[in-house]
Amino acid sequence: MSLDIDRILEDLVNLNLPKEIEVDMLCTKAKEILAEESNVQYINSPVTICGDVHGQFEDVLELFRIGGEVPEINYLFLGDYVDRGYRSVETFLYLLALKIKVGIISIRTGLRLFEEITKLGRLLRLMDFMMSASEK
Repeated sequence: MSLDIDRILEDLVNLNLPKEIEVDMLCTKAKEILAEESNVQYINSPVTICGDVHGQFEDVLELFRIGGEVPEINYLFLGDYVDRGYRSVETFLYLLALKIKVGIISIRTGLRLFEEITKLGRLLRLMDFMMSASEK
């Protein structure tokens, strides 16, 4: 089975979650990309900096509608993608799919804990998310 990122993005916009195998493939591909990235990222300006989306999927879609779509606009997401909002899984999967599709969206985990800014910390958080997504 191949990973159809465009269909996954469209399904998520329509509030349809991907199949479990697609979520697994999406997370595996994102893990590969994130593992190769440096902890220090150079981002071309101008850039729109976004933080603490907290699973507010509709707000993320509105941000892209008002601010512009990737890859025309550079975005830096600082973390806190999930919790509080009803659509945490959709939010995180959408950002991962964009990361895989365009490669220029920057996803960071935040600066609260040292382990979060290391590759291992990012991979562990991604694996935790995969387990949470499979339960949903």
